[in-house]
Amino acid sequence: MLDTAKGTSMDRFLSIEAFVRVAETSSFAEAARQLGVASSVVTTRIQQLEKFLNVPLFHRSTRHVRLSDVGEAFYRDCAEVVGRVNELTDQMRELRATPTGRLRIQMLPGFALGHFGASLAEFNRRYPGIQLDVIVNDRVVDPIEEGFDVSFQIFPPISDSLIERRLFTVRRLFCAAPSYIEEHGAPRHPRELLAHTTALYSGYPSRNRWTMTRGEEIVEIELPGIIRSNSVHLLHDYALTGGGVVCLPTLVASASLLNGALVPVLTDYALSPMNFAAVYPATQRQGLKVKALVEFLAERLGPEPAWDVPLIERGWIR
Repeated sequence: MLDTAKGTSMDRFLSIEAFVRVAETSSFAEAARQLGVASSVVTTRIQQLEKFLNVPLFHRSTRHVRLSDVGEAFYRDCAEVVGRVNELTDQMRELRATPTGRLRIQMLPGFALGHFGASLAEFNRRYPGIQLDVIVNDRVVDPIEEGFDVSFQIFPPISDSLIERRLFTVRRLFCAAPSYIEEHGAPRHPRELLAHTTALYSGYPSRNRWTMTRGEEIVEIELPGIIRSNSVHLLHDYALTGGGVVCLPTLVASASLLNGALVPVLTDYALSPMNFAAVYPATQRQGLKVKALVEFLAERLGPEPAWDVPLIERGWIR
């Protein structure tokens, strides 16, 4: 109970934690799932908190749950409190034990295929008590709404309540198989791409609009692509056949560029880089399992990804 005479600080904290989860997920059921309790428990905790404060924190309907004006103001402070308490708790646990439990993550396919497997094996050896559920897709998600502890993506967080920890720069290159270059020649200016068969990733927010720079020169072109796909690995396989000029992230193309299966083109012109980042709820800021995984990847990847170093040395990327 949250009665001033009978209530305890722990009662109030559990109710505040439930309030924060409902506010972030807009769902009593999802908040309950994330907290590992029955929906009725979350409902009771919210009702007790509202009774204690003597104000309604949510507007409820059969389909929607949204914060009241008072609830919105209360949420900002409560999220900080819950995050800080979780941080302190994890720090104490970290002094006494290694992290354990299940960690549900979303991983970008470009990194998951070809790079993450080796990292997973080493992470498992270092933290045998952590079980990982890895969902591989390239959607931009709200980890809170979809129940992920952390999401690894290349686009900015879609909510101000999420924390972004950047891990490495994602660079891109136009490239083609030697057979394509031999038959069609290599484009020497970005606008010459319009005369070539091109295959492009369809998920960039800029869509068909491409901007490339060389010193003070800025070239903007509409490049729809004869082939478009949300799979950079499919585009990589297509490029190897000699079908056309393909724009690929270097984390996918590096090995083929270094062994000569693909040839970089337009290396004088730079595409805007993106950031591969861990995105997670503010309440997970110092979550022990999330912290262990993010810090492990940051340490393993280093200041410059291993696949980019030889490309930088050759002057193909900057």
